[in-house]
Amino acid sequence: ARRKERACVHARKSRIKTFVRKVEEAIESKDVKNAVESLKLAQPEIMRGVTKGIFHKNTASRKISRLSSR
Repeated sequence: ARRKERACVHARKSRIKTFVRKVEEAIESKDVKNAVESLKLAQPEIMRGVTKGIFHKNTASRKISRLSSR
């Protein structure tokens, strides 16, 4: 059961990292429109990580805040 749970946590974490990476790549390439779109998709995914118990609420808020300010 523990291994299965870890696999789910790992899968969700890597999914969130992918969403975050897409936003960061758009920021790097100065593509404002794409960055905004990516951020809109990434935000609920990060917050979903909170409800599933992957991140603490403050951690998720900090991640979103830093992405937004960039």
